Amino acid sequence: MFISPMLLATAPEPFSHSDYIFEPKIDGHRLIYSQQSGVVRLYTRHNNDCTQQYPELHLPFDDDIILDGEVACVDPLTGVSDFESVMNRFQTRNNDKIHGLTNTLPAYYAIFDILQYKGKDLRGLPLIKRKEILASIEMPSRSFGMVPHINGEGKALFEQIENRGMKGVVGKRKNGTYETGRRSDSWKKVINWTHAEVFITGYRKQEFGWLASIPSGTSGKLRPAGIIEFGVNPTHKKAFHGVAPQLVTGENKDFVFLNPLLKAKVRMRNWTKSGMLRSPVFTKFII
Repeated sequence: MFISPMLLATAPEPFSHSDYIFEPKIDGHRLIYSQQSGVVRLYTRHNNDCTQQYPELHLPFDDDIILDGEVACVDPLTGVSDFESVMNRFQTRNNDKIHGLTNTLPAYYAIFDILQYKGKDLRGLPLIKRKEILASIEMPSRSFGMVPHINGEGKALFEQIENRGMKGVVGKRKNGTYETGRRSDSWKKVINWTHAEVFITGYRKQEFGWLASIPSGTSGKLRPAGIIEFGVNPTHKKAFHGVAPQLVTGENKDFVFLNPLLKAKVRMRNWTKSGMLRSPVFTKFII
């Protein structure tokens, strides 16, 4: 049984409030764990069945249950979840490879809510009561665990998250109910953004996207670093198209390439292992 998960609003900055608890934001992908009549099924937030991807999470609880959380792969040295690793797990299709990865790249289910237990719908209960019920349930293995939380002190937790290079913080209203399938101010995320300066070296011909490049090593030669798709408003686009025709150096069927004279500041989640911008968002042009 799938339940469409509650979604998060975005807070503009870290905040503290006595009506909220605060949790670290796990850098994985959303996972609904559903055990019905003893049968375990796993679903993404978009109701895609991903049960076969995570054999180590097939273990049942003591009774039927529906849980909400994030599946992650944790770096054993830093204790920080690694998004690229869990995407490797999610995208692997060969069953032998999947079972091999349970040893070399084990998945961990970080649980932050309980939606149903022993046939009872718990979504109408206050969050803090749902947390109490969840804490009373024995986990089936070390591949399962509760996301820790603190009361009120969101700013202090965010400072710790920044220092460890983790994804961010989620503030949740203590007395809030679980609002299925909608974005709510009862849950607010604050992302620990990384910032970078990039050169705009081209653009897509069809859907919107600016090619971003950065200097490579000590040579200063530019290398591709990703595509900027978000954060660009109509004023930015107008300014760009006023300048871009003068900078064209070539094109192919997908892209127009530019002399790298335009520079921009972006915010992003982090650098990928291959040196690319992860989810870059345009902030401003650099003059």
